[in-house]
Amino acid sequence: MNGSSYFHRVIVPVIHGCEYTAALALAEAVTGSENILLVGIVCVPMVESISAAALVARRLRTQLQSLARKLHVRRRPRLFVTDQPLIELSALIQAEDPDLLALEYPCQLEALSLTTAEAMQRLSCSVAVARGPLTNKPLRALTSLRGGPYAELALQIALAMQAECGTKVTSLHIKSFAGGKKETAAFQGLSNVLSHLPEIEQRVVQTNDPLQIIVDTSREYDVLVIGSTIRPDALLTPFGPVAERVLQESPAGVVVVKSARPLPADLTSESAGHHAISILVDKWFAENTYHANEFADLKQLLELKEQQNLSISLALPALNEAETVGKVIQTVKTALMDQSPLLDEIVLIDSDSSDRTRQIGESLGIPVYIHQQVLPGYGARPGKGEALWKSLFVTRGDIVLWIDTDIVNIHPRFIYGLIGPLLSDPSIQFVKGFYRRPLRVGDKIQASGGGRVTELTARPLLNLFYPQLSGVLQPLSGEYAGRRAVLEQLPFFSGYGVEIGLLIDVVEKCGLSAIAQVDLQERIHHNQPLDALSKMSFAIIQAVSRKLENSLERNFLKEVNKTMKLVRYDGGHFFLEVQEIAEQERPPMVDLPEYRARFNEQVQVSRA
Repeated sequence: MNGSSYFHRVIVPVIHGCEYTAALALAEAVTGSENILLVGIVCVPMVESISAAALVARRLRTQLQSLARKLHVRRRPRLFVTDQPLIELSALIQAEDPDLLALEYPCQLEALSLTTAEAMQRLSCSVAVARGPLTNKPLRALTSLRGGPYAELALQIALAMQAECGTKVTSLHIKSFAGGKKETAAFQGLSNVLSHLPEIEQRVVQTNDPLQIIVDTSREYDVLVIGSTIRPDALLTPFGPVAERVLQESPAGVVVVKSARPLPADLTSESAGHHAISILVDKWFAENTYHANEFADLKQLLELKEQQNLSISLALPALNEAETVGKVIQTVKTALMDQSPLLDEIVLIDSDSSDRTRQIGESLGIPVYIHQQVLPGYGARPGKGEALWKSLFVTRGDIVLWIDTDIVNIHPRFIYGLIGPLLSDPSIQFVKGFYRRPLRVGDKIQASGGGRVTELTARPLLNLFYPQLSGVLQPLSGEYAGRRAVLEQLPFFSGYGVEIGLLIDVVEKCGLSAIAQVDLQERIHHNQPLDALSKMSFAIIQAVSRKLENSLERNFLKEVNKTMKLVRYDGGHFFLEVQEIAEQERPPMVDLPEYRARFNEQVQVSRA
């Protein structure tokens, strides 16, 4: 019998600031590494902002990843940042349905507020609390069996150790001198089991001081496994007085177990209104904000890519970027195709440049497309969004990335930083880059002066109408990536509204947890003049309004003005120049028969 026959899924929390070695050793002793789920938890005091724990979360995530590699844990570690860790852990237990939760005594119980029997009842799975010294391969285990409600689980823990590690198991049955039919009946079921397990040595002791016998006998063993009690007078301790004293006094490693109990319904309730949104966003920010340096190990990324059998495409939108496009292509192609084949293809999707942009791309050996000539039956609209939409048609990758071609300080991190979360976490569907954006004013550079449309238009609109996205630092960044299976089902605005439109559609289709953001450090690029930024803002407002129409099922944009009066100054006087800025939207690429034919498959479209 294999140990995993008892425990197919074991959760081991790694709580920031707490020891976890005994709990992890227990998990390793009762099941294979493929069945262990490491869960990082950063506990934030209620009076502090959860978002302030982002740096701690990043460090703990790195620790978890290193630990997972060391243990050869197959399942991706989880990470939670929360001011209500017990509720968070309870929700995870409901979602994962583990066979066992392994906790460290006493620090993890205190961190999770599991210091009374009443609190312990909130966990809806079987719990094993471990206290060292405890190794992952104990030679001798003692399990004290008095016939209580948790004795069966204690025996299963011991048997799992025997199956996984070859641990020699001894059962200790303590009888009181008073005896009685009730005591005999409680042990009868276990007695029948033990009679069929000759490999387990049985010791029977009669005493009126069971605690002392248990402590004294445990001196001969590496680990003692004991069930807790459910006595009504044990509410002040999580396990009852006997188990609590054994945890404090036994010289051996100790494991105290409690079987599953139903989770109270009120634990699953959430706060309502704006406070709940704030908690949600802070939590998302702490858990789903990454740094490009976390993914600098290209060998590891390549292994993840190969394990998942994924292909990756990079599409580079461009319009008159001859000054920078060559360096962008060379840098990325050399590092991520020639030296490390993380990318399967790079394509330049040009918007009919009048300079040498296309010629530079062709000279560097990558496919070049003019977006106005792709899918000619659907017409040719101006705009970056049009180029991005059509790039889905000319690329093949399971993951598609876009970065702008005007980046002066191009570095491979702009690519691997975006790829990392998608390869590391299958639940992530869409990744946005963010960075510091220096603004050049004359001969001086303002360190954080860029992103004016983001701060003055995009983020205020998101905070107002889509507050769940208010933690996205740069919703308009041109560096982002997603899974084709999602992107092909989304409409694309043809102009400046494409980034914010995709972000809104992804959160509505997949949920906030499917989005991640990555710190790409610093991005230096050519800043646009103020009138161009004004037009960009106007288009973005239209895009958000269009999304609101879809959500509210009201066509309030139909009569809204789509011409913008730009203020000009020339010849000593002001005047208005009228331009039409009508943000149009392309349908999901998967709706096009040409697209489905190109990929030679019928794609099932699912819309929320």
